[in-house]
Amino acid sequence: MSATVKAHGMDGTLVEPDWPPLTLAELRLLLAQFPALGEPIEILSVSPRPFSAAGVVATTKGRVFVKRHHHTVRDAEGLHEEHRFLAYLFEHDARVPRVFASAQGETATEIGDWIYEVHDTPEGIDLYEDAISWTPFFTAAHAHSAGQALARLHLAAQGFAAPRRKARPLVAGFSIFAAPDPHREMDRYLADRPLLATNGAARVHCRQALQLLAPFHARLSPLLPSLPPLWTHNDLHASNMFWSDAGSEARVTAIIDFGLADRTNAVHDLAQAIERNIVEWLVLVADATHPEDVPVHFDHLCALLDGYESVRPLTVEEAAALAPMTALCHGEFALSEADYYLRVLHSDGKARMAFDDYLVGHARWFRGPGRALLNVISRWAETRAVRPQEAGRQ
Repeated sequence: MSATVKAHGMDGTLVEPDWPPLTLAELRLLLAQFPALGEPIEILSVSPRPFSAAGVVATTKGRVFVKRHHHTVRDAEGLHEEHRFLAYLFEHDARVPRVFASAQGETATEIGDWIYEVHDTPEGIDLYEDAISWTPFFTAAHAHSAGQALARLHLAAQGFAAPRRKARPLVAGFSIFAAPDPHREMDRYLADRPLLATNGAARVHCRQALQLLAPFHARLSPLLPSLPPLWTHNDLHASNMFWSDAGSEARVTAIIDFGLADRTNAVHDLAQAIERNIVEWLVLVADATHPEDVPVHFDHLCALLDGYESVRPLTVEEAAALAPMTALCHGEFALSEADYYLRVLHSDGKARMAFDDYLVGHARWFRGPGRALLNVISRWAETRAVRPQEAGRQ
């Protein structure tokens, strides 16, 4: 492999990674605790994702995927939250990777300041390996298959009753806008993240975002009791799925990367999938003066929703909640990113981009050109046919 390693930057460009890439020397030390997986031979690929160091590793007994976190981002308890969910999904026939345990029975391995997890490599190909979040599917057929895969995941997740995750960096939860009073809940959220709470610019942007998003919360609030809690993925971008082949009709073979998973609800997760794949937000980052130029892939939206409902039809209330949820769903993760940049990377510039361009910028777009997207989702909710499976759930 080339010695040059790049990561996805916040504006979509390739940049120097925040975390050093994996080395064979550290992998030998790590995999010595996993004797059944063999010894590392070669690092076959390096993930360009910015929040950790990861890659596919060839060993004397096959291939594994290794991910390394700094202890300030994930500790053993934090990884165990994710691994328990993955184990439950795996046991309920969801197409997710298996997490390997060491000879000591541990799935989160601490070595110095780092903590590692080792996964099986899923069936299929990493078709969107280099794709950045907020970039679209290649085809509408891919969007349809992604919708089906997400719905199957939601069915498999039913019955997993773990509580909501503790306050951690880089988790896409749903608490602020799940509350009757988002202002009070925002104060609680910030109190758990002192560097955000004491950052004057962050407080100003939080107030702006709450004001911009208030009409969408008002629409969602009466529907919240109809949205059952569910552990969800919260980052279903095309790059977090494996695919059957490289063709235009490729199917999803597995869903990967559960780092943002938390107890939210199915509509929140579906809204996140819309937010991640259907709107090209990086165009807004490049030029915030022309928000009307942000591409929205309505054909992919329809395919994603059709695929989802072919497996798990939404109730009337869930369908009605989808439009306002789409406007609200990214807010909490934008704040989680800002907290990560302040607390872990100590970067005021990156934090400001998270709460200015992401938190407020997205909210402002939904109050302007983004209304067209929300109107399409609302019309779909009002006019879609009630399927026999759905009628039985009401």
